[in-house]
Amino acid sequence: MSDPSFNRSQLEQLISRRFFYAPAFSIYGGVAGLYDYGPTGCALMSNIIQLWRNHFVLEEEMLEVDTTIMTPAEVLKTSGHVEKFSDWMCKDVKNGEIFRADHLVEAVLEARLQGDKEAKAAASGAAHVETPTATDPATAKKASKKKKSKVVVVELKPEEKAAYEDILAKIDNFGGPELAEIITKWNIKSPESGNDLTAPQEFNLMFDSSIGPTGHLKGYLRPETAQGQFLNFKKLLEFNNDKMPFASASIGRSFRNEISPRSGLLRVREFTMAEIEHFVDPENKDHSRFDDVKDIKLNLLPAKVQLEGSTAITVMTIGDAVAQGVVDNKTLGYFLGRIYLFLIKVGINPDKLRFRQHMSNEMAHYACDCWDAEIKSSYGWIECVGCADRSAYDLTVHAKRTKEKLVVREQLDEPKVIDKLQLEVNKKVFGPKFKKNAKTVEDALLALSEDGLQKLKDELDASEKTSINVEGQDYELTKTDISIERVTVTEHIREYTPNVIEPSFGLGRILYSLLEHVWWKRDNDEDRNVLSFPAVVAPYKCCLLPLSGNSVFTPVVRNLSQQLRAKNISTRTDDSKASIGRRYARNDELGIPFSVTIDFQTVEDGTVTLRERDSTKQIREKIEVILQVLKELSEETITWDKVVATYPAFSAKEGDEE
Repeated sequence: MSDPSFNRSQLEQLISRRFFYAPAFSIYGGVAGLYDYGPTGCALMSNIIQLWRNHFVLEEEMLEVDTTIMTPAEVLKTSGHVEKFSDWMCKDVKNGEIFRADHLVEAVLEARLQGDKEAKAAASGAAHVETPTATDPATAKKASKKKKSKVVVVELKPEEKAAYEDILAKIDNFGGPELAEIITKWNIKSPESGNDLTAPQEFNLMFDSSIGPTGHLKGYLRPETAQGQFLNFKKLLEFNNDKMPFASASIGRSFRNEISPRSGLLRVREFTMAEIEHFVDPENKDHSRFDDVKDIKLNLLPAKVQLEGSTAITVMTIGDAVAQGVVDNKTLGYFLGRIYLFLIKVGINPDKLRFRQHMSNEMAHYACDCWDAEIKSSYGWIECVGCADRSAYDLTVHAKRTKEKLVVREQLDEPKVIDKLQLEVNKKVFGPKFKKNAKTVEDALLALSEDGLQKLKDELDASEKTSINVEGQDYELTKTDISIERVTVTEHIREYTPNVIEPSFGLGRILYSLLEHVWWKRDNDEDRNVLSFPAVVAPYKCCLLPLSGNSVFTPVVRNLSQQLRAKNISTRTDDSKASIGRRYARNDELGIPFSVTIDFQTVEDGTVTLRERDSTKQIREKIEVILQVLKELSEETITWDKVVATYPAFSAKEGDEE
């Protein structure tokens, strides 16, 4: 549920003023769901990506690839995206305004529950404060002309309240028919106009395009980076010296034609993803480093709890979750732990982080188990990372479509004697009978599983004939065409299609959630905003502040800046005419963790003041000492508490303090 007490509009003003990001094409009126990142936002995103690379690609020895954005339609048709990559939308019957159906139901029912709380508070004598609906930056200008929406204060009947809470707990499990029933039963209308809504309809989220000057080859902008990794599986396996398991990784832009993007960076049409495809033996989904994470406690929301109409959190170690079957296997559990550690390192509040298991109806067509890392913001619980066991779906369907063997072949330590069904094709009659379709039919037969062959054999034994459907056409087969017999064979090679565990990160969502989690205001000063980024992701690590514009400071600032850059410490110089206190405040809003002040004493003895953002405490030491301290602080090899315990505190002279 969204948090009406959080002053999102103030944070959005800060984000805009300091140009973290802004609506794209704003001087042309803007386009919903498209955003440009400013200098600070670019630096923040770049640091998050670098941390992600260090945490996953480098530490796990993953194989990073960069695959194309433009994707032929045939690839995404095979993967299932053309048919199944869709959301449910409904329209205002009078003005045509479009809504994503599940989000609309969720917003309306949450507002009613909030109104119920307000009504009870009013009835008990508490003051009622109307809560305006926060406005998306992309539509702020337009929305400012409208009357602000307000929570309707109505006390609900107990059965209504229970029904709403049950629906919200299961909201991700509902398809179009269920959403239509809820909209009708609970009289849900278009929020602004109060008009009726159409029944939910499926809407495919992919942007279609064409490839080539004549547009003869249909294509799409990729909705994920995963498919490029699957299509390169053979090359990656060979690069890894045919060793299993292994993981590939990719960072890049993806595109989804969102129905109604209304929540800033949380629902956009172009965004940066970071995805991992961990290829694993389907018969052994253990992970060699599982013990590294097994004792980490996670806030879990299993599917079973949601289906009971509850959102109660279960706190459980990863080891216990796997042992009790809550999480399907050790590799999946391992990545849940690694995702948790990454998000905490970025700066996400662990008390506002949970892992929610997908229910059966919302499970992606390829997944056999899936958990979302959800981060709580003023918009409610938002999925920021998905971690799915995609089984062998992708490699299997692409292999079937292309006739390319996307498999692992492993030499067995000892030969294995097995009974299996073996199919033989009578080439003398098969070719003349099926003519140009002979190879297509034969390939389909050879691709059948043991169960598929058994079905054909049973039909042949019972009636002397059977059939196989290939690309929508049935082909009749007799005992003259094929034979299927059970034989005993000795295998020296094991051949299998790997399963895939996929952690998928929406980096824009993580970035926005981080902004909410690290934003606060100084005590007794509502105008003093602070963004407490961890140093590892802060857009700039250090700010240089010469006391004034006096020319004696210029060579010191230039030299200090050069030395900081040489140590890979990103720096911003603020030599404006504003007071030191005002400049401190301005750079606190950028989230810069450390500031170095150069004054007249610096010119005399080569010492500078180092200030820490959150505590505002300072030390004063020689430049070379401060440079080393800054390097260690930026790399997070020491803490500020350690610094103040090592060096004497410094109090600013009168007129220099904030």
